[in-house]
Amino acid sequence: MLESLKLENIRSQYEMSRLMAGMSKDLGKAYAQWLGHLLINPSTPLRGSANLAMDWLSISRDAALRMAGVETAGEKLNGDRRFSSEAWEKHPTLDLVRRLYMAYVRTVLEMVDQTRGMDEEQQRKVRFFTAQFLDAIAPSNFPLTNPEVIEATVGSKGGNLAAGLMNLWEDLDLRHGRLNISMSDLGAFEVGRDLAVTPGEVVYQNDLIQLIQYTPTTKQVAKRPLLIIPPWLNKFYVLDMQPENSVVKYLVDQGQTVFLISWRNPDESTPDKSFDDYMLEGPLQALEVIEAITGEAEVNAMGYCLGGILLACTLAWLDAKGRHPIRSGTYLTTLIDYSDVGEVKVFVDEAQIKRLERVGKRKGYIPGDNVAWGFRMLRAPDLIWSFIINHYLLGKERMPFDLLFWNEDATNMPLTAHSFFMRNMYMNNRLREPGGIEMAGEPIDVTRIKTPAYVLSTRDDHIAPWKTTYESTQLFSGPTRFVLGNSGHIAGVINPPSKKKYGYRASSDTPADAEAWLHDTEEHAGSWWPDWIRWLRRYADGKVPARTPGSKDYPSLEPAPGSFVKQTIRPPK
Repeated sequence: MLESLKLENIRSQYEMSRLMAGMSKDLGKAYAQWLGHLLINPSTPLRGSANLAMDWLSISRDAALRMAGVETAGEKLNGDRRFSSEAWEKHPTLDLVRRLYMAYVRTVLEMVDQTRGMDEEQQRKVRFFTAQFLDAIAPSNFPLTNPEVIEATVGSKGGNLAAGLMNLWEDLDLRHGRLNISMSDLGAFEVGRDLAVTPGEVVYQNDLIQLIQYTPTTKQVAKRPLLIIPPWLNKFYVLDMQPENSVVKYLVDQGQTVFLISWRNPDESTPDKSFDDYMLEGPLQALEVIEAITGEAEVNAMGYCLGGILLACTLAWLDAKGRHPIRSGTYLTTLIDYSDVGEVKVFVDEAQIKRLERVGKRKGYIPGDNVAWGFRMLRAPDLIWSFIINHYLLGKERMPFDLLFWNEDATNMPLTAHSFFMRNMYMNNRLREPGGIEMAGEPIDVTRIKTPAYVLSTRDDHIAPWKTTYESTQLFSGPTRFVLGNSGHIAGVINPPSKKKYGYRASSDTPADAEAWLHDTEEHAGSWWPDWIRWLRRYADGKVPARTPGSKDYPSLEPAPGSFVKQTIRPPK
């Protein structure tokens, strides 16, 4: 047994080293192309050097004036949280370091953006990874140029650094030879005890899903049940965190009969599950069970991110079959068009997909931690460097934050389904094309979907850019209400009314131009959830007495949240 574990570890490290070597080779080619174009067009680096020299002269002049006791306007922080301490502006040396760094960042990124003739994908890679390097060398990341670290070190006589070293040691994964930078106190929460605690029962299970029906809290409920389809690249309990910020609890308290799909965390027991399987064994099977339990042939449905993509595919497949059991569809941060997916694109090309396939071919799945770092790199200052500073330099204890705990609770990826998704959607943008994708033997056409749609996007989404998600309003044939929440992919969605945070815009008038929609809408304070509930009630088909979870044919298998969601890939300590 021990020898097999050692062999598995060696194989995994070998596969990962090949993956990283391949990515480094691709990145080397991109930088070689950039250098070649700079040599061909020397005006770009010359102009950048001149601009940087002018910035440095201005910054040096201000520094000299400050040393002479003359106040200068300086350069504002513009909301950059890395430099939120007032000491960055008040201390002349730190202000000089900060401003020189910002000038350097501005110049280098402008040089990348202004380089002409480069392949668009290569230029995107160069800009992204150059930005990663620039984030890494920010003066806030070093003890001698971070005023908070300096103050903490002096005040604690180095105690912060000693505590930080202990935090670093705890995050080292010696078994796999890597550093797992923790974001939250992993011992502060337990799924089913602190998170995902809305009462309910698992009423059905197959190889891929557990179907949960939640216990009603109102005497009457909407006649049409609501089916929730979460993404399978994350755990469903992002929608059922603690009671005060649980989407599921809110829906139940608003009189909805909520059914939710909990996906199995892919492993050796689910090899080669395809995108078709996820549709057939997921929402389509759930529809049959819901009808058998409630007697309702029609439901409302909601899909979050990848779950929303599956919802659109399911609706298009059902339309091709002449079936229409879903009365309304809600899409949360869901891409149907992939013409512009933002910086995620740097991780998506044929070579990288093939490498991931080689990593996962022997297992039948792709280990979830392979992509966890990619998503964190999309917001490196917030999701990487802030934790390095707080935990390793300031020596702070990890905070018990539910969303960060969920973010670290990664899932594996089904190899066959993931490859289908990446090639057909991200690489070739076939989902928006009539007949561009075939699902379970049927060419599907999302433009034929007439089901009323509620489409939510978020302004700062780094995974599903809002202007791209807006394209779905032009693709669907039915009435569409588009809602734009503030904040990002997670916080903008998990925004309960009780918090009175962020805000949103909403309109059922969806012109072709996203900017025109933005211009014509007004900001509303607080959560978008009540707006969604009002929209859902239009498709409730009246009310019926509250339903007890399960039935004679579908008795409870176990209490919510079930066992699938508790399957974890976190490395043992």
